[in-house]
Amino acid sequence: MPTDASRMFGKNMINFLKLIITKEGGLNLNWEDDIVKGTAVTHNGEIVHERVKSVITQ
Repeated sequence: MPTDASRMFGKNMINFLKLIITKEGGLNLNWEDDIVKGTAVTHNGEIVHERVKSVITQ
């Protein structure tokens, strides 16, 4: 089971990186994509993740 879990995690990471990195190696953050938006914690010096923001502002 650990081997399968590691393989699945690796595949998920590769797919995520393909989503945010262009073939030329540049960063492409599509803020309309739910996955990109949901994994971002900060952007332009501001906290954009709602859960993190709610914990910090308590």
